[in-house]
Amino acid sequence: MELTAKTGVQRVRHEIQRRDIVVSRIEQLAPAYLRITFSGESLQGFTSLSFDDHLKFILSDEGDARVWRDYTPQHFDPVSRELTLEFALHEQGPASDWARSAAVGTAATVAGPRGSMIIPRDYDWHLLAGDATALPAIRRRLDELPAAANVIIIASGDDGERLLPASTAAAATAAGTGMRSVQRVANDEEMVAAVRALSLPGGLGYCWCAGEAAAMKQLRDVLANEKRHPRDAMRVAAYWKQGAASHHENLE
Repeated sequence: MELTAKTGVQRVRHEIQRRDIVVSRIEQLAPAYLRITFSGESLQGFTSLSFDDHLKFILSDEGDARVWRDYTPQHFDPVSRELTLEFALHEQGPASDWARSAAVGTAATVAGPRGSMIIPRDYDWHLLAGDATALPAIRRRLDELPAAANVIIIASGDDGERLLPASTAAAATAAGTGMRSVQRVANDEEMVAAVRALSLPGGLGYCWCAGEAAAMKQLRDVLANEKRHPRDAMRVAAYWKQGAASHHENLE
C-alpha cells in the first residue's frame, strides 16, 4: 500500500545485524563536517527505509570498552554495497576523533537500523528543524521529497551555508514546483524562537525536529501547545543531551 498523509506514519521493524565494513571514500563537506562512505560484503541485505532511521556506530575507547553512537544512514547503494554516513565534528569525543583519523581502508562496525518510521511524502507542507546532528537526516529528506513538496527548514550548524540549499521560493514559483525556505540560526535558543515565530501554513503538514534534548522539549511544547499542531503529525527526537555520553530519545 502506498503511504499518503491520510494513512499516516508506518513503523517497520528490522532484524538487527552487526556489520564489519571499511572506509572507501572520505569527503570534507565543510571544515567541521565529513561524509564517509563505507563498503563491505556484510552490507548485503542492509535496509534503511526512512530518513529518520539511525544505526549504531560501534567504537572502542582507550580501555577497549565498547562505545555506541547513533548515526543517520545518509545513503545506501545496494548494488555497490556502499553505505554513507556524515559526521559533524566536535572538539572532542570518540566518534569525532575516529572520523578525523579515518583513512581509506580503516575498519568500522555498525549495527541496525532497528526499525524505520516511514513518514508519507505528500503532506501539504513539511517543517524540518534541527542542529548539526540533524543535518544528515534533513539532507536525506530533501533528496527524497518530490519537487512539488513545500518545505520549511530551520537549522543551526550549517557551517558556512555549505550543507543546505538556499531558499528557492522565487525560482520555485516560476517553475511551478514546490518551495524551499531555509532559515539558518546560530544556536538552539534562536531555533526555538524561529519556530515560535512561524505562521504554519494551511493544510495538513508534518513537523520533524531533532537535536539536543532540552531544546527539543521546548520545540515539542511550542508545536503541540502553542501552535496546536496535531501530535500524530509531528516527530521530535533528542539526538543528544548536554552532559550525557550517549543519548537518543523520542519525545513525540
